[in-house]
Amino acid sequence: MGQVVKIRDVSLKYDISARTLRYYEDMGLMQSIRSENYAYRVYDEAALKRLEQILILRKLNISIRDIQKIFSVYNSSVLLDILGKKVTDIDEEVAWLYELKQIVLEFIRHIKSHDFQNEADIKFLYEKANNLEMQIMNQQSIDESKTVEDLLRVSQKLNKQPDVRIVEIPKTKMASSGYDTGNGELEKFDKWWSEIDKNRKDKFFPRDFMCYDLHKNSLIWYYAIGEEIGDTDGFEVIDFEGGLYAAAVSKDGDDTDGMRVYNGIMDWINESGYFEVNEYPGHYHMFHVITSPLANKAMGYNQLEIFVPIKVK
Repeated sequence: MGQVVKIRDVSLKYDISARTLRYYEDMGLMQSIRSENYAYRVYDEAALKRLEQILILRKLNISIRDIQKIFSVYNSSVLLDILGKKVTDIDEEVAWLYELKQIVLEFIRHIKSHDFQNEADIKFLYEKANNLEMQIMNQQSIDESKTVEDLLRVSQKLNKQPDVRIVEIPKTKMASSGYDTGNGELEKFDKWWSEIDKNRKDKFFPRDFMCYDLHKNSLIWYYAIGEEIGDTDGFEVIDFEGGLYAAAVSKDGDDTDGMRVYNGIMDWINESGYFEVNEYPGHYHMFHVITSPLANKAMGYNQLEIFVPIKVK
């Protein structure tokens, strides 16, 4: 075996999570090397070159499905076609946003010249608002099939806040991978619980949760065990205290989207008036993949649900 790099070192060098690296492998975008001399994944120069290609495309917001198409051929035609479509999409969104800006500016001018409390003026502004959509549709620069709702949807997509739900996770026993030191702890745990999970009858909810411990600056993986699981193959069993969590969904393997959703959850908590963040050593935010293989195949990516611990004010 030539010179290779451990998964932890690759994660640090390229500032991506080990989970993202594993996701890229699961999607067939790159391959790690396994050897009896190594208890964890390692990457050679070819794999690192491929990773750099993936990261370039992800920074351009190219989807995993399109990256799979790009890597399936050995010429630049598919890449140029996908990038060309991306440019067209951006041009369309810029045009829509410009029109939306003009609509808002025009409405601001009407607001300034009328009394928003006056009954007659309110009636005028209401009629003006109803006419805005027709005004847009009559402009030649915009496709007649586009509506004001379309324009608003484009604007919201650029900075969409996640839909947050409140989840209560009960107290339970959890098997723990132990902290990730780069010696294959997470991979061994993944292999163990995945095999155990195949045999359980209760499939309504996932049982595994990965957590980033801010105190230890390390990942740790948990799996809720029932009474039917006696042997944890040497993995420590902990008392998981449970509690309330604010949760929302992001794209697995997309760290940018993950941060958007995590920050959106934090903003929602701070603005809720009902809850506050409840993170402390041993009780940090968690996440798990909630997508079935069938849905993954259809979408080309997994959904990742992020859980932030909260408490009532």
